[in-house]
Amino acid sequence: MLHEPISETGTDRSIPKKTRLGIFMFLFYMVVYAGFVFIGMMFPRAMGAEVIGGQNLAAVYGFGLILLAVLMGLIYNFLCTRYEDRMNAGGAE
Repeated sequence: MLHEPISETGTDRSIPKKTRLGIFMFLFYMVVYAGFVFIGMMFPRAMGAEVIGGQNLAAVYGFGLILLAVLMGLIYNFLCTRYEDRMNAGGAE
């Protein structure tokens, strides 16, 4: 059984801008994550150093990576929604 979409969908003019934003955010996160891996490989004892509230660097950095990913996802969603609203309403940025 084939179903049609409920609403009409048109061309999304914001795709190139959203793609660039996604690639930039991915590369930024990759650099931050690579820093975590680099410290873990080259200076494993540093990961055991207490940094905040008695927590070691590995735990703080790891939770920081998780929070950064969530925050970046929210930012990406917010910015993409703005791009779509602006660029698909007829006004190119």
